[in-house]
Amino acid sequence: MGPVLAGVLQLLALIGALALAYLPLGNYMAKVYSSDRHWRVEKWIYKGIGANPDTQMRWTAYLRGVLAFSAAGVLFLYLLQRTQGVLPGSLGFRSIDPAQSFNTAVSFVTNTNWQSYYGEQAMGHVVQTAGLAVQNFVSAAVGIAVAVALVRGFARSRTGELGNFWSDLVRGVVRILVPGAVIAAIVLVACGAIQNFSGIHEVGQFMGGLQQWNGGAVASQEAIKEFGTNGGGYFNANSAHPFENPTPFSNLFEIFLILVIPFALTRTFGLMVGSVKQGYAILATMVTIWLGFTALMMWTEFAHHGPALQIAGGAMEGKETRFGVGASSIFATATTLTSTGAVNSFHSSFTGLGGGITMLGMMLGEIAPGGTGSGLYGMLIMAIIAVFIAGLMVGRTPEYLGKKIGTREIKLAACYILITPALVLIFTAFAMALPTPAHSMTNSGAHGFSEILYAYTSAANNNGSAFAGLNADTQWFNSTLGLAMLFGRFLPMVFVLALAGSLAEQRQVPETAGTLRTEKPLFTGLLVGAILIITGLTYFPALALGPLAEGLAS
Repeated sequence: MGPVLAGVLQLLALIGALALAYLPLGNYMAKVYSSDRHWRVEKWIYKGIGANPDTQMRWTAYLRGVLAFSAAGVLFLYLLQRTQGVLPGSLGFRSIDPAQSFNTAVSFVTNTNWQSYYGEQAMGHVVQTAGLAVQNFVSAAVGIAVAVALVRGFARSRTGELGNFWSDLVRGVVRILVPGAVIAAIVLVACGAIQNFSGIHEVGQFMGGLQQWNGGAVASQEAIKEFGTNGGGYFNANSAHPFENPTPFSNLFEIFLILVIPFALTRTFGLMVGSVKQGYAILATMVTIWLGFTALMMWTEFAHHGPALQIAGGAMEGKETRFGVGASSIFATATTLTSTGAVNSFHSSFTGLGGGITMLGMMLGEIAPGGTGSGLYGMLIMAIIAVFIAGLMVGRTPEYLGKKIGTREIKLAACYILITPALVLIFTAFAMALPTPAHSMTNSGAHGFSEILYAYTSAANNNGSAFAGLNADTQWFNSTLGLAMLFGRFLPMVFVLALAGSLAEQRQVPETAGTLRTEKPLFTGLLVGAILIITGLTYFPALALGPLAEGLAS
C-alpha cells in the first residue's frame, strides 16, 4: 500500500468514526445543558463553592463568573509553579521563574496550552496533575459554557437570562469531559501510553551522554488534552513522543478526540434552537473548510520535488516514521483548525506552503471546527456577519434564527472578529521591529518571520502549537505571548456574551417570504466565502512576507 492511499484510508476511517459519534454525543450534550436535574455529586460541588445553580444570570453576571473563575485559576496555577521546589512529587525540579509561571498559568487557563518549557525537565507530578491537568478540564468546560450561553441567546426571547455559569461549568466537567477522558485514557493505556507516578530513570547512553526519562500520569493527561482541545503535552515532543502517542492507531484516535466535541456541538446547537437543519448548515461549513484544508495539506506534503522526497514518499523531514506524511498532515490540520495545539510532527519543517496552511487554519479564528465551545460561538459570529452581508445585497434588515441583526449586534460581531487579528499583527510587528526578540529566531528571512507570526497567531487564537524553530523562553516572549493569550481568550468572550444578552432580549421574528434561508446550501457557500475573504483580506500581507514567499521561492 502506498503512502498516499494509506493517508486517504485513514482520513476516511476518521470521517466514519466522527459520523458515528455525531448524533449520540450531540444529543447527549443538548440534554446535559437543557436538564433541570442536578446530580448528587454536582450538588456537593455547588455547596462547596457556595453557588446556587438554579439562579438565572444576565450576560454581565455570566461574564463575571467566567472572569472570576479564570482569574482564580491563573493565580492558583501561578502559585503552584512558584512553590514547586518545596512540594512533594517535584522530581527534584526547581520552582518555575515568574515570567514562565505567568505564561504557563495563563496558557492553561485560556485553553491555549502554549509551552515555553520542556515538560519532562521542568514540571513535577503535582504541577502536572493538580495544576495543568485540572485546567485542561475546566478551561474546556468554560468554552462550552460560553457557547451554550450564546445558543440560549438565540433560543430565548424577551429575557436577558442566559442560564447559570456555575451549573454549565460543573455539568460540562462532570457529565461530559470526565467520562469521555476516562474512556479515552483506558484506550491510550491499551495502546501503550504510560500511566504512573514513577521518578526519573536512566535508560542508557545516547550520543555520548546518559539519557534519562521520567514517568507520569501521561495517558490521563493526554486524553483530556485532546478531548478538551487543550494541547499541552507531558513531554516536549508532545504527541510525537511514543509515551504519549505510541502507535498509528493511537494517533488516529487522538485526532478523533480533537474533533469529536467541536463537530458534535453543531448537533447540540440545532437541537437547542429547535432546528437541526440549522445545525447541519453550520456542520457543513465546518466540514467543507476542514476537508479542503486537509486535502491541500496532504497535497503539499506529498508533492514530490526531487529524488529524496520521491524515495521517502513525501516531505518526511520532522515527521515520525510511525505515522508518515498522511497521518502527520491530518493531525497538523486538525490541531491548527481547532484550539488544540498538540503536534505529532515538526511544523517548522513542513514545506513552505504546508506551514502556511497550519497558520491560515488558526487565522480563520479556530472555527472549522474550532475548540470545545469556542469553535461553535466563533462560527455563529461569522454566520451573523454573513447574514449581514446578504442583507446589504438585497436591502433588507438581516435576520438569523428569528432574531434581527441590528446596529448593536453587528458592532459586537465586528469587534469579535477584529480583536484577534489586531493582537496577532501588532505583537508580530513589535517583535520584528525590536532588536531583542529577533535573537530568538533560529532562521532568518521569510522562515524566521514565519516563526514569529506563527507564535502570536497561535497565542492570540488560543491554539498553543509552535513552529518549533523559535526560542520562546525569554522575558519578552513569555510576557507578550501571555498577554496575547489573555486578551485573545477573554475579550472575544465579552463580545460573545454581550451579543447573547442582546439577542435574548429580542422577541422572535416570524419567517416571511423575504427571510434568508440559513439552513440551505446557498447560505453554507456564502458563509464559507465570507470566512475565507475576511481572513484573506486581514492576513494576506503578513502571509505574503512569510510562508507564501518561502513556498514560492522553493
